Amino acid sequence: MSIYNQPRRRVIQFIFIGLVLLIVSRLFVLQIMEKKYAKLADANSVLRKVVYPSRGIIFDRKGRSVLRNDVMYDLMVTPSNVKKIDTAYLCRILGIDIPEFKKRIVAAIVKNGRVRQSVFAPLLLPDVYGQLQESMFQFQPGFELMPRQIRSYPYNGAANILGYIGEISPQMQLNPVYKDYNMGDYLGMTGLEKTYEQVLMGQRGIQYLVKDNLNRTQGAYEKGEFDTAAIAGKNLRLSLDIDLQVLGERLMHNKIGSIVAIDPQTGGILAMVSGPSFDPNLLTGSYRARNFSKLFSDTTKPLFNRAIQGTYAPGSSMKPLTALVALDEGIITPDYGYPCHGAYLSCGRRIACEHAEAGHAANLRLAISHSCNSYFVNLYRMEVDAKKWGGVEKGHQKWYEYMTSFGLGHRLGIDIPGEYAGYAIDTAGMNKRYRGQWNSCSELYVGMGQGAVAVTPLQMANAMCIIANKGYYYLPHFVNSIDNDNTNVLQKFKDRHTVAHVKDTAYSSVILGMADVVESGTGKNARIDGVVVCGKTGTAENNAIVNGQLKKMKSHAFFVAFAPKDNPKIAVAVVVENSGYGGTFAAPIAGLIMEKYLNDTISIKKKPVVQKMLETVTMDPVVIAKSKLDSLNGATAHLSTEQILREYFRY
Repeated sequence: MSIYNQPRRRVIQFIFIGLVLLIVSRLFVLQIMEKKYAKLADANSVLRKVVYPSRGIIFDRKGRSVLRNDVMYDLMVTPSNVKKIDTAYLCRILGIDIPEFKKRIVAAIVKNGRVRQSVFAPLLLPDVYGQLQESMFQFQPGFELMPRQIRSYPYNGAANILGYIGEISPQMQLNPVYKDYNMGDYLGMTGLEKTYEQVLMGQRGIQYLVKDNLNRTQGAYEKGEFDTAAIAGKNLRLSLDIDLQVLGERLMHNKIGSIVAIDPQTGGILAMVSGPSFDPNLLTGSYRARNFSKLFSDTTKPLFNRAIQGTYAPGSSMKPLTALVALDEGIITPDYGYPCHGAYLSCGRRIACEHAEAGHAANLRLAISHSCNSYFVNLYRMEVDAKKWGGVEKGHQKWYEYMTSFGLGHRLGIDIPGEYAGYAIDTAGMNKRYRGQWNSCSELYVGMGQGAVAVTPLQMANAMCIIANKGYYYLPHFVNSIDNDNTNVLQKFKDRHTVAHVKDTAYSSVILGMADVVESGTGKNARIDGVVVCGKTGTAENNAIVNGQLKKMKSHAFFVAFAPKDNPKIAVAVVVENSGYGGTFAAPIAGLIMEKYLNDTISIKKKPVVQKMLETVTMDPVVIAKSKLDSLNGATAHLSTEQILREYFRY
């Protein structure tokens, strides 16, 4: 070999020698010096037991726990260890027969193998657990009782917000997101439980226990030297006011619709009601699967969160947004009037006004307070036909951009899953719908909140925050803070979002009109003594296909508002489906929610209003007749109107 290659050869030899020495030294440490693995390997009588941590608690804005942890027990089985036991006796305790026993054993083997534990009977009822605990020595070593934390809900409310926890499925385990979960583990399935699963779950611990020759546990192995402690999940602190939430659920009893209340200064959600509601305790414990099936198939769809998933034509509640666009574009001034004589007659169709008093559209403030349809469909046409846009296509796209900046037509990003985007038609959508042949008459209804526009109650409550704040909002959210959290997971909810270019003067003109709506217009039922409330009613047309034909149904009632007028502290959107005018039910419900939050009480003068809202039924009688929900309702379950009234009006 050339003398020039010898240094390279030596380098390679040294590398190999170094690697061998490293491996040998590591083996020496592990097998000779380190006792931990040797002990665990030699200890065939050691049981490795997973210790599940306490799941984080969720508190409302006043520090009240809206859910808590209780303990139930699962009966676990290791099939290879099931030997000579009294099977008939075990079946009697569990209330099953021998074929069912065998079926469960086979299922456990298929699911987890013969030598690994599987759940044989989940979440045992207290009397079953008591009998098993007394007789458990007869069924060992194949069977073991394992404590399992479940949730309970002292206020029986906020089910669609909090969500529920359930056992991980084999399909979920195929998802890399759940790679750290084992069969039998529980995790958040919906609501805040799902969004904040990684925060709430905590960290599992491991405990090593010594077994005797009968496979019975005798205590900690090596005095717990190798154990790792479980770390409890972190607690969530919400913006939610649980008293307000419960009141909202009671007011929506026997009604289909939603209430959303937001603090405009922070974006924190104070209440989110989806009616009909249900008791979240139904989705915990032994009967969770059975109750879930009932809720899932119920005709009133209680699992459907109408606050973020229900989409509606906003009707006249959208008119303040149409006004803001016209003011900001300089199309009109607050003094602009329209010669309305009870209907809009242009575009070859008649659009009637509901409140056509003389001079009701003499200026913007009057047009808002009297909800003049003619005024606002004309504003839409003026906005999209403005010469400065160079054509209706660009003008309509500009209108669409305004709607997007107001939070319509897209998800806002709330911190519970399942939010719908709603719909606001853009120029591409118009071209597709009308095959490129359209003008400002084609969708003029959007100016008054009908036609090609659909919103969620959350979006409209957020739009009220924008008006209340005169041009900015924070993403609506529930979680204000996480205990002992040093991440920036909540930062996006602290960032201010500004609606570009809309001037304060534009907002001021709209706010004055909205104050008149409640003071002297269609929203009088939302008045609060000593508080200037700004609001807007909406009556949204509701059409449905019945037996293949378009049928006009009773309208949905909308009411949006914020209060007080100066330094607003609450913004609200209320929808009551199939209930007619917005001022009849939606406005008084919104007024009660705002009054309760602002004053922490409701005036005794409002007792008849509260009673009427509690007792009024707006649901279709056919739907009620088919529903099983009466026995499932949450905050209203087992309480009469008189009992509820006594809570709010001490007498």
